[in-house]
Amino acid sequence: MATTKKVAIVTGAGSGIGKAAALALLGEGYAVALAGRRKEALEEVAKEGQSTGAPTLVVPTDVGDPASVRNLFARTKETFGRLDVLFNNAGTGAPPVNLEDLTYEQWKTVVDANLTGVFLCTQEAFKIMKDQEPRGGRIINNGSISAHTPRPNSAPYTSTKHAVTGLTKSTALDGRKYDIACGQIDIGNAGTPMTERMKRGVPQPNGTVMPEPTMDVQNVARAVVYMASLPLDANVLFLTVMATKMPFVGRG
Repeated sequence: MATTKKVAIVTGAGSGIGKAAALALLGEGYAVALAGRRKEALEEVAKEGQSTGAPTLVVPTDVGDPASVRNLFARTKETFGRLDVLFNNAGTGAPPVNLEDLTYEQWKTVVDANLTGVFLCTQEAFKIMKDQEPRGGRIINNGSISAHTPRPNSAPYTSTKHAVTGLTKSTALDGRKYDIACGQIDIGNAGTPMTERMKRGVPQPNGTVMPEPTMDVQNVARAVVYMASLPLDANVLFLTVMATKMPFVGRG
């Protein structure tokens, strides 16, 4: 077991926001455990990060499965000796159908990934962070603008993201005695494969379909690095980073 100076786990690290954040943390010298469902995608990120000289660990993970999460944290501790930052980024959405037409399975899939997954990873992070030396660490949750305001036909995603806000607050409170800080980053329209559809147009509350502005995902990565870089006696509890002209502030 090697002990590395700074160690992070990023879930959903194979693409989009998770990939950008993982590469940014590697660029800052963190050893990063890359977690996600698709091993090939994680290996591509690890390969891309080789130029930083910082070590990576690829751990295919289903965050909604307790055994899979335990394996992720056990392998990280075994490989790097400690954990300083957890970025709870993995998440999914349901098809944008009418609320009354959603299936239980579609609802449960989103809850398992977006809420239960964040809780399970937070629990395992606590177990490592409270007992290591120096003690403590930081947990950053990906909230989303949907933690504040829904899009049409997004009940499962919006509900779980609102719940993540409550979990962030509970984690920040319950982590105090262990020197564990917890904050949430709420992201609006970062340019990733998931938001490509916004260029073509997405449904608006008034029934129209309208293209929406996006922003470079690197803005999110830099914000995550900033949150991670703070000393443990300081915390960004909530940070919103969004495309300036997206329809969120005001009435659209």
